[in-house]
Amino acid sequence: MITLSSDFGTPYPAAMKGVLLQATDARLVDVAHDFPRQDVRAAAFWLREVLPYFPPAVHLAVVDPGVGTDRRAVVVRAGRHAVVAPDNGVAIPAARRLADDVAVFEISVDDPASSTFHGRDVFAPAAADIHERGVEAFEEYPGYERVADYETVSFPDPDLAGDALRGEVLVVDGFGNAVTNLPGRVVDHRFGDSMRVNGDRVRVERSYAHVDRGERVVTVGSHGNVELAVNRGRGDDAFGVAAGSPVELSA
Repeated sequence: MITLSSDFGTPYPAAMKGVLLQATDARLVDVAHDFPRQDVRAAAFWLREVLPYFPPAVHLAVVDPGVGTDRRAVVVRAGRHAVVAPDNGVAIPAARRLADDVAVFEISVDDPASSTFHGRDVFAPAAADIHERGVEAFEEYPGYERVADYETVSFPDPDLAGDALRGEVLVVDGFGNAVTNLPGRVVDHRFGDSMRVNGDRVRVERSYAHVDRGERVVTVGSHGNVELAVNRGRGDDAFGVAAGSPVELSA
């Protein structure tokens, strides 16, 4: 299996699939191609949340605002998985959740056909090659060199020390749910009650439908973090937040 993730929209992923299908008979599975454009942190978050649900596979992940520069192309081996990606950190959080033993290898790149579409010309061929050689043995062949100085993406830690809990919105999903870096455990004793969110009192419930349609709610998402949401509406609009916005919860 080879999974594909990008911020490309359409039709660019089709070209990557064409390259893969010429080189391998792997099953191709789309994760998403509508990640926020050029937002490496958002893509890293979603890959971390989604890829662990796959069986061992090669994962092709391309969110690459540095395409055409001297940023490296890498493959990150995580147990029996491999993540092929630009060296901007997008692959690292997912790899660290996939396995404890993570190793990063630079992919040798020789004059790709385009300086603006390395998803097709660099990363797709590498993903096919690794799939065919096997995740456990690809580094034995020319073109892959282990490196220690790779880029990573980190997520900010919330401040849970005081009476007011302070964090920020990490991502906003397609429903408008604002996913924060506050762990769900800080509100799970408040279900059925309410808390102040940036000064406004809002109900805390186990799911969106526990409040009336159009009502704001604080809940815990499937990722285990506090979400700011609206039942059948957009939490980002209702709370006036976006990725990076500060969030303060208090009793």
